[in-house]
Amino acid sequence: MFEFIRKHTKWMMVLLFALIIPSFVFFGFENYQRMNDASHATVAVVDGQKITQAEWDEAHRSEADRLRASQPGLDSALLDSPQAKYATLESMVQERVLFAAASKLKLFVSDQRLARELLNDPAIAGLRGPDGKLDEERYKQLLATQNLTPAGYEAMVRTRLSQQQVLEGVIAAGGWMPENSANLVLNPFFERREIQLAGFDPARYVSQVPVNDAAVQAFYDAHKERFRTTEQATVEYAVLDMPAVERTITVSDQDMRNYYEQNKERFADAGQRRASHILITVPAGADQATRDAARKHAEALLAQLRQDPARFAELARTQSQDATTATNGGDLGMIGRNTAGLPQAFLDKLFGMEKGQISDLVQTDFGYHIIQLTDVQGAAQQGFEAHKAAIETELKQQMAQQKFGELAERFSDGVFRNPAELKTLAAELGLQLQTASNVHRTPAPGTQGPLANRNFLQALFAADSISKKQNTQTIEVGSNELVAGRLVEYHAAGQQALADIKPAVTQAYVQDRAAALAKADALAKLKDWQANPAAAGDMGETVVVSRVQSTLVPPVVDAAMRAKTGKLPAFEGVDLGNQGYAIVRVNQVLPADPATSELRKQQQPQLSRALNEAQLMAYFETLKKLLKVEIKVPKPAAIATPVAG
Repeated sequence: MFEFIRKHTKWMMVLLFALIIPSFVFFGFENYQRMNDASHATVAVVDGQKITQAEWDEAHRSEADRLRASQPGLDSALLDSPQAKYATLESMVQERVLFAAASKLKLFVSDQRLARELLNDPAIAGLRGPDGKLDEERYKQLLATQNLTPAGYEAMVRTRLSQQQVLEGVIAAGGWMPENSANLVLNPFFERREIQLAGFDPARYVSQVPVNDAAVQAFYDAHKERFRTTEQATVEYAVLDMPAVERTITVSDQDMRNYYEQNKERFADAGQRRASHILITVPAGADQATRDAARKHAEALLAQLRQDPARFAELARTQSQDATTATNGGDLGMIGRNTAGLPQAFLDKLFGMEKGQISDLVQTDFGYHIIQLTDVQGAAQQGFEAHKAAIETELKQQMAQQKFGELAERFSDGVFRNPAELKTLAAELGLQLQTASNVHRTPAPGTQGPLANRNFLQALFAADSISKKQNTQTIEVGSNELVAGRLVEYHAAGQQALADIKPAVTQAYVQDRAAALAKADALAKLKDWQANPAAAGDMGETVVVSRVQSTLVPPVVDAAMRAKTGKLPAFEGVDLGNQGYAIVRVNQVLPADPATSELRKQQQPQLSRALNEAQLMAYFETLKKLLKVEIKVPKPAAIATPVAG
């Protein structure tokens, strides 16, 4: 629902994060050693300052290296694409726009503001001693691991904060939209229309299609691409990951008992807690800009709750991004100390709280949580047997971490020791040998696991792999996840001869022509009915549809909602492709269903945020004009979405 708002919001938030938090890619470029004339070329200009090809290349190399390090399974081809490189240039322009604007506005960051910002970083905050003072020596050591000095790092943070101030006024102005303005957007989504349908099924026109060899041959010649076989293969592969290593490990009962005794306090049952939470999500792999923006949002909510704790359920319903619990005011129900699916940091905080207390921000892989402890049930003592399964799992995970490196080396060597087969190596290492058919050179939409990894597929379909059907080298497809495979069968792409597939071609020809006849008949009827509505007669059952309430296919609903209703009845056509054609008659325009009033209310904050983000974009575009921004290289076309098969 509200697809355009969701899409718009996501795109705008990506830009917002890129604008607010720079990655400082350009600060080290002033002394960059130019190597040839091409590196001197100007690719963009901001406030009279040039961005050169050399600076752009270096910035993109740095960004690509950072992404490869943080996401080992990321497809390198995507990072090296023209689209990815252009995105780096846009990011550099955005950063320099904010840098120039901050300089012209003479924005200043106080020492106190800088100190608060530094201590918001958990890594730096953890360097404080018992007296609350920062351990300067450990602080220097931490920054040295990133090739930074305290002065250099603090200068970058000051720059980031001053750039952030450029946008703070626009950001602070968001969060509210006049009701009349909101209604202009929301009304069309909840408005209902009473319609009738006339369907034109191609099956009714099959008998009108002349079938002869000449017609089938002509159809085949005109649509040869539809009758090509795609390149595909049957493959076998083995995966070495942590679960696979754990399956090779046996833990003795005595080891588990010893572990229980050493960690007995951890396994004491702390009873159950009932809690509610508000979650502000941070997408997996999000950059620091995204994380900082999410944290700022969560901090603003926490500040409201500190002033009025009674609003927790209200804010959870309207602001929490956990769709499962938001409608219930954030209620998570009763939670045990070892409840599966909840992050350890969340559980640790919850079981250290007092009843009625609201936590500070709790950061997990999901984002930032604000927790309210609403009820406590008593603890009960449990012994070794109650925790045996959990202890076995923990010990296997610990031992697997230690054993993985050894098995990875044996796996990498073993694929070349006997390159014509994987079965022996898989059995030796306790790995499952998996097979898959209809595998293509590019991953099919929805594919999961190693066969979704472009690097692995590239290795499988390399020329040597195709000709010799030997094992690939081991490919890293994820964190602690290696795969190797080989082609068992390979079929090159080719044209199917008409003689071999004539029945299928004949069927396709008949379906194609029948759909064309159905459409032609429908278009003639549509023109006639639009001129003379009475000619449509009784079109049968009436149906009430809206953009938020309908059981009909989306194209039909879209046609019903786009019909001009100045004069009723109104008629619209819907091309359903091989499914034929439909004519929609709109008889009445009805107000929104009262049952959707709560849903409508929930969309108001999203709409306000979208407005604020649009204002932010407009403000940034104004800054670009004032600073005479010019990007001198053309923007590449978007990457086409791969088609299965």
